[in-house]
Amino acid sequence: MPTPNGRKSPPQRNNGTSRAPQGVNRPAAAPVKQKKSANDGEGEIEMEGVVSAVLAGTMFRVRVASGHEFLAHISGKMRKRFIRLVVGDKVRIEVSPYDMSKARITFRLN
Repeated sequence: MPTPNGRKSPPQRNNGTSRAPQGVNRPAAAPVKQKKSANDGEGEIEMEGVVSAVLAGTMFRVRVASGHEFLAHISGKMRKRFIRLVVGDKVRIEVSPYDMSKARITFRLN
């Protein structure tokens, strides 16, 4: 069908939303995987600590109140926003339950 300026309109694309003809059975869609929340018990462990050393490659040593030290890297959003960390900064970290010696810095508190 021509448009008001005389050109033909492009063919309509099927975005996967069309219906099957009546009487044709389609398999049910696979269930959507839910993101695990912090209350599931398998998520990261959140703690607060202080940067005790700045290492090469945007790695840091973070000491928590209990005296443990973690090898931590900056989260992607902090890299994207160019958040700088120095020794003595208070930070929030997420520790993986699979490797309790490594962490991710998610927030600078001061």
